[in-house]
Amino acid sequence: MRVARIIVVLVLIFCTAGIASAQQQNQKQPPPRGSQNYQAWLTKEVHHELALVPWYTVFDNLEYRVEGNNVTLLGQVVRPSVKSDAEAAVKSIEGIGTVDDQIEVLPVSPMDDQTRLAEYHAIYSEPSLQRYGLGSMQSIHIIVKNGHVTLVGMVANAADKNVAGIRANSVPNVFSVQNDLQVQPGS
Repeated sequence: MRVARIIVVLVLIFCTAGIASAQQQNQKQPPPRGSQNYQAWLTKEVHHELALVPWYTVFDNLEYRVEGNNVTLLGQVVRPSVKSDAEAAVKSIEGIGTVDDQIEVLPVSPMDDQTRLAEYHAIYSEPSLQRYGLGSMQSIHIIVKNGHVTLVGMVANAADKNVAGIRANSVPNVFSVQNDLQVQPGS
């Protein structure tokens, strides 16, 4: 009797695992090429793969453009490995045609490194902006090149965008600040 119960439990486990595996495979299947859903699926996959790139930090900016099944990678990164990892991640997506990697590797500069840390502290220590620093992926990215700062990413409202710009401008030894933060639609 006890052996029969164990067998029944094992059969149920294997059946449940098989159903879950089949459902997972159905979710991973891309829509047919050329369909309206294909472009949206591909865009979502590119976004997902770029978010998982190792060493992608608040000091990097990865952007992309999807045209058909071809992807253009844009943005700026501090480490060359982030650039190569981003390209490899996108190339691994099923159905990708060509990947045009136009990501800029920022020049090595101890002064820019100091500015990055000072900007991070100025922005993310502001109580109204601290929520953007929670989790593994901060939504305000700080790009520093030769003493010039650009803020990119998404914020909830115009007030947060303005506060981030004011805080970024408060850091000494910065030549300019460009606030390219986007406000979430409907805010």
